[in-house]
Amino acid sequence: VQLQASGGGLVQAGGSLKLSCVASGRTFSSYIMGWFRQAPGKEREFVACISWGGRTTAYADAVKGRATISRDNAKNTVSLQMNSLKPEDTAVYYCAAGAGDWSKYSDQVKYVYWGQGTLVTVSS
Repeated sequence: VQLQASGGGLVQAGGSLKLSCVASGRTFSSYIMGWFRQAPGKEREFVACISWGGRTTAYADAVKGRATISRDNAKNTVSLQMNSLKPEDTAVYYCAAGAGDWSKYSDQVKYVYWGQGTLVTVSS
């Protein structure tokens, strides 16, 4: 599976941005899909994930209430809508495909395929 993320850019604090990730291959629906981010000088962290059919989602506390993850298995895409952006949301955002069951969904080792990342910069 190859993942291609897009949608990053420069946005003012309080603004919104929608990140998208397109996957190649015919097994997209067999993976949990997640978004992670890495801010300058910090470790990569979990942002959100969505189950195979899209019924179940999970969010990091830092983005809960401001982010919405969705997927379209017919189009092999997963999206992350981010609202009320804050300067601390500035990071490179990565989409990733996770194998196995729903347990430990925020654990990076679960994710076997990663996109190249898209930079989100939030100005104050």
